[in-house]
Amino acid sequence: MKTHDFYFELPQELIAQTPIERRDASRLLVLDKTSGAWEHRHFFDLPQYLHPGDCLILNDSRVLPARLLGQRLPGGGACEVLLLIDRGDKTWECLVRPGKKMRKGARVSFGDGQLTGEITEELPGGNRLVRFDFEGIFLEVLDRLGKMPLPPYIKEELQDRERYQTVYSKVVGSAAAPTAGLHFTKELLAQVQAMGVGVGYVTLHVGLGTFRPVKEEEITDHEMHSEYCVIPQETAELINRTRAGGGRVICVGTTSCRTVESWAGEDGTMKASAGWTNIFIYPGYRFKVTDALITNFHLPESTLIMLVSALAGREHILAAYQEAVREKYRFFSFGDAMFIH
Repeated sequence: MKTHDFYFELPQELIAQTPIERRDASRLLVLDKTSGAWEHRHFFDLPQYLHPGDCLILNDSRVLPARLLGQRLPGGGACEVLLLIDRGDKTWECLVRPGKKMRKGARVSFGDGQLTGEITEELPGGNRLVRFDFEGIFLEVLDRLGKMPLPPYIKEELQDRERYQTVYSKVVGSAAAPTAGLHFTKELLAQVQAMGVGVGYVTLHVGLGTFRPVKEEEITDHEMHSEYCVIPQETAELINRTRAGGGRVICVGTTSCRTVESWAGEDGTMKASAGWTNIFIYPGYRFKVTDALITNFHLPESTLIMLVSALAGREHILAAYQEAVREKYRFFSFGDAMFIH
């Protein structure tokens, strides 16, 4: 299967640059994965498509304000450091700019010296290990100095950082938001729980690899990035209980879907689990647990459009995307949503 099989034309003006005022007022394209039929609704209509005994699985990862703008020392020019993975001992794997000026031994400063760092190693592929020095608690320092690492297709500055967090975000560690969950309000979650729909949480820390384009012509030649994820005991039990009772497991976002599919047994049984996953889901994949999916509209030729095509069929997805373009839906991170059931 070719990467180009997942291409579609998207006018630039449909890429949402800012979140809409009310989270659950975004549009919702409801897609029947069997027939390919669609309906145009709003996200606040979602409860009409849920049934008592179903469960929603949400990713409670919280985005780190991981983009640091500072100066090279001593007296150097501007630099940018993007935190990727905590390697322990105050050391992070990072992306840096300008790379040519930030070799091993280079020093950087942020916030007038509130946070300093030294590049201790250059890694294959261009990332750097940076060891930081600071007073107090690192996450509090980051909260003061860091900016949200918005995707490259968003050009506008975010006015309210919480709009790039889900209302249920809890475990800090993502370099990008699990954006399907951005549409939920606390009130909407309470409404579906009152209907008898279970709500469970997993944690998958979204890496920047989620934005990495598929460059290989054959999709099977693509090397999938790894991300760390956790399935708590209570979520595993909720999924098993839902399936035993004939309810649907509805994943909120491709990250939740990848998490449960990574750790499910061949018979769909879930156990509490934690570890790194590099699962690559594309057409031909047999889903073990996921019955339905709430998701945003994804980039052409991305691993994410391949995942939703595995669930609903490539032809159904591309036809629905063409309809969304015709109807001027908003695309990508701050855009509208789909419910594939």
